[in-house]
Amino acid sequence: MPSKIHLDIVTPDRLLVREDVDEVEIPGADGYFGVLPGHTPLLAALAVGELWYRQGQDKTYLSIALGFAEVLPDRVTILAQLAERPEEIDVTRAEEARTRAEARLSQPKAELDYERARIALMKSLTRLSVSSRGQFAGRVGRQRMPPPQA
Repeated sequence: MPSKIHLDIVTPDRLLVREDVDEVEIPGADGYFGVLPGHTPLLAALAVGELWYRQGQDKTYLSIALGFAEVLPDRVTILAQLAERPEEIDVTRAEEARTRAEARLSQPKAELDYERARIALMKSLTRLSVSSRGQFAGRVGRQRMPPPQA
C-alpha cells in the first residue's frame, strides 16, 4: 500500500497543486469525503466547498468550485472550474458577491436564476471561510448551501 497520495489540482487556467500528501478531504456533490493512501478508485463530481490536504501536521485549505475528482490508490486528480488558495482570495470582492447573491435569493425568480444565485452564494461563503483560515491544523465547521428551491 502506498504511504502517500500524489495530489494534482488543476483549473482551466493553471496547475494549482502538485504535492505528495498524507490525506485529502474533498467536497463531493454527495457530501465531503476523505481520501487516504490505498483508497478504492472512484470518480466523483465536485460541489462548491473547501478542500483541504494534510502533509504531516500541516493542513492547507483551498476554495474549490465544481468539477471532478479522480481517486486512485496512490493519486488524486482534481479538475475544478475554480480553485484558490487563501492568499489569492479578494475578501472585499467575495463580500460583495455574497451580498449580491443574498439579495437575488430573497426575490422569487425562475428556478435557473435561483440555482445560479445559490451557487454564487456558496462560492462567496467558501472563499470567505478559506481566506480567513489559511494553513493550520484542526477542523472547523463548514458553510452549508441553502436548500434548492421547491
